[in-house]
Amino acid sequence: MRHIAQPGPATGERVEWVESHGRRFDLALQPGLPLVESIRRGFAAAGFTSGVVRVDGVALSPFAYVMPALSKTPEHAAFYSEIFRPAGIARIETGAMSFGLRDGAPFFHCHALWQEASGRRNGGHIMPDETMVAEPATLPAVGLDGAGFAAYLDGETNFKLFGPAATAAMGTARDGRFFALRLRPNIDVATALETFCSARGIRRAVIHGGVGSTIGARFEDGRSVENFATEVAIRSGVVTPDGAETAIDVALVDYTGAMAQGRLQRGDNPVLMTFELVLEAV
Repeated sequence: MRHIAQPGPATGERVEWVESHGRRFDLALQPGLPLVESIRRGFAAAGFTSGVVRVDGVALSPFAYVMPALSKTPEHAAFYSEIFRPAGIARIETGAMSFGLRDGAPFFHCHALWQEASGRRNGGHIMPDETMVAEPATLPAVGLDGAGFAAYLDGETNFKLFGPAATAAMGTARDGRFFALRLRPNIDVATALETFCSARGIRRAVIHGGVGSTIGARFEDGRSVENFATEVAIRSGVVTPDGAETAIDVALVDYTGAMAQGRLQRGDNPVLMTFELVLEAV
């Protein structure tokens, strides 16, 4: 399986996780606000402080993003491009977001594909503080009760990344079995999730959210992405321990700007930097 050396040692559990309760809900996105603040208000209105969101169809202006890029120093295995700020309204075609805290303030990690006002299609990593909501929208979200995502400095990748963190239970959601997860570098996405479910007696799980990067990509239909630095959003996913029904559909952009969508091939899609997501046992 493909492997990319990271600047720091590969220590610790390769799947970080916290179990919690959770609830699916419709998040109302208010226009005229920074995207991060509108998302925060949507979670707060439902009684949550962290979770994941699908952002398909969202209209953004002003809009700022970065793309994956090669690193110019050995401090990182890959890096980010300069910040791009296209004019007019950009409309998300498909994308996923993790919402939580960074340095004690609301923050999100969001990868998406979109169409810009010029008609150009592109994809990448949306900048929270420089992006505004242009139109109202209602988005499918999952709020977590007893867990959340919080950014920490990861010594392996030398990036500040979202990881699962235990939080005080608020009683907002008492049903269901949800897990906030982070997958570390150089493990296959599908098989890592299957192993995780098998160890906990979970016969079937649904993926909510799903933001991260893979070392290129291999799809079930035989297509491949060779460029190793990608930004990936999971569009939908189901995980079963025996792999018979595991299906993870993604959208991605690589460091050349090439985009791809499709179902990942089991066993051949290792994580590049990180992958955070929520699993719901069903």
